[in-house]
Amino acid sequence: MSDLPALPVTFRPGRTRAVLLTAGAAIFVVITTVGLLLEQLSPGERVSFAFTGALLAGVLVLLARPKVVADDSGVTVVNIAGRRRLAWAEIIQVNLRPGDPWVFLNLSDGTSLAALGIQPGIAKQQAIADARALRALVEARSVSGPEGSPDAPRG
Repeated sequence: MSDLPALPVTFRPGRTRAVLLTAGAAIFVVITTVGLLLEQLSPGERVSFAFTGALLAGVLVLLARPKVVADDSGVTVVNIAGRRRLAWAEIIQVNLRPGDPWVFLNLSDGTSLAALGIQPGIAKQQAIADARALRALVEARSVSGPEGSPDAPRG
């Protein structure tokens, strides 16, 4: 196929990531500033404000972490707290059905893996295009060849 993306390619929810990272930075700055401006607080309490802001920002950074990276040897799925490396042959099907919160990869061992790096939340059309591109890559690189799927991404 000529419409396959060049490898390596990274799929991630760009808009969602931008919102989460911006919100994390803003929360950290606001909470830390409030802690520093409140004159009645002790130094330890001020540090606890900054620590709380950093903790909340850290959670948002973790939520912004998901991505799917495809290269010549396979796919790496990075979710909020984990990372899994898959060979192309391990991926049987790429699914993004209407109403799904993110892409699911059906694997050769009979399990399914959520790939949070492609999610239709804020940018639905981008997620559908990314799911189609990943599906095309899987079909082109899979040992078993393309499989017809009734679960093709739809808009």
